[in-house]
Amino acid sequence: MRVQVARDPIELDDDLVLAGDNAGVLDRLPDGFFDLIYMDPPFNTGRAQTRRSLAVSAAADGDRVGFGGRRYRSRLLGTLAFDDAFDDYLRFLEARLRRSRELLAPHGTLYFHIDYREAHYVKLLLDELFGREAFLNELIWSYDYGAKPRRRWPAKHDTILVYVRTPGGHWFDADAVEREPYMAPGLVSAEKAARGKRPTDVWFHTIVPTNGREKTGYPTQKPEGVLRRMVAASSRPGGWCLDPFAGSGTLGAVCRSLGRRFVLVDRSPVAIEIMRSRLASTTAEPRAPAARTAPPRAAGA
Repeated sequence: MRVQVARDPIELDDDLVLAGDNAGVLDRLPDGFFDLIYMDPPFNTGRAQTRRSLAVSAAADGDRVGFGGRRYRSRLLGTLAFDDAFDDYLRFLEARLRRSRELLAPHGTLYFHIDYREAHYVKLLLDELFGREAFLNELIWSYDYGAKPRRRWPAKHDTILVYVRTPGGHWFDADAVEREPYMAPGLVSAEKAARGKRPTDVWFHTIVPTNGREKTGYPTQKPEGVLRRMVAASSRPGGWCLDPFAGSGTLGAVCRSLGRRFVLVDRSPVAIEIMRSRLASTTAEPRAPAARTAPPRAAGA
């Protein structure tokens, strides 16, 4: 894996982390190259996204009370933050999405990750840029964590809009995705219950656990399990995947575990350092070279 500043010439001969604004970086990547592009831009929440890291130690006069009434003192180690507000969000996205379509291989797929505030507007923009016939799925990632307001239904899902470069000619391998348990195993045969079912367009998956192995401290880090389904189904072994808003580098970690290649882009020096550290400690699976000239596999074959 190489880490380089995006103003340097971009040569895709190894996994790559690029430091720079993706608006300029995308123009310097090769057309028709990527099996999969995952875009997880800021959600335009109108507020700063912040995550604080604390160190906690036992202290009789501490500011926190834990199990059994024991008191603890907390100390702020650091803060990660970025602004998440845009005057014209769709204009911010349009050029990046238009260029992403050009970067996809003929059999390639875009996964665009957004929340309820902008999902409907972005869907119309993607219809315009890709064509309505290129729309493949609306995925719902459902989780249960965070504040629960009492005057409305708590918003506990993100939306992932899926578009393909060539309608009907995209790569999709459902058998490569790990199966999940039936919600009512007693309604199917014992054989089916043991085998599990293929995931549908609603994905129930927890967020990154606070003390979990994946945790990096990045404010909007996404769990590997969610991205693993996308990469397994929509990219070929040895294929190239791109994340223009890479953040903590989850796509890169997943690609390494599944034998894919990746390009990660972010302009934040903090994000670049988190990715460098995270990916340096991630074991890469053997990867066969991608067959760039092979015809795409029929969707669902």
